[in-house]
Amino acid sequence: MKVLIASDGTSGAQNALDKVNQVAGTAGAETGLESQIGVILNAIIGVIGIVAVIMIILGGINYTTSQGDPGKTKKARDTILYGVIGLIIVLLAFAIVNFVLGALAG
Repeated sequence: MKVLIASDGTSGAQNALDKVNQVAGTAGAETGLESQIGVILNAIIGVIGIVAVIMIILGGINYTTSQGDPGKTKKARDTILYGVIGLIIVLLAFAIVNFVLGALAG
């Protein structure tokens, strides 16, 4: 296996990792309270977003299999509507959390 060494003595993989960290904004490996809270909140928001998408899919399946029954069709449409509303709320919460954490981090 060949390892490329840059002129400053570091490997090419380390240089690539440094570039990725700079682009991602994680250079210096923040361990502050804001970043920990951000990771936790983003994980929770991600899980809730996945649940909202699953509800939309289940509503679509129920709508498709309702066979024209007005009660089942209304229930399926409501499920889809509530899933879309939930997804919008999750996206707004994600944006607000990241904005606030970005403002706190400086």
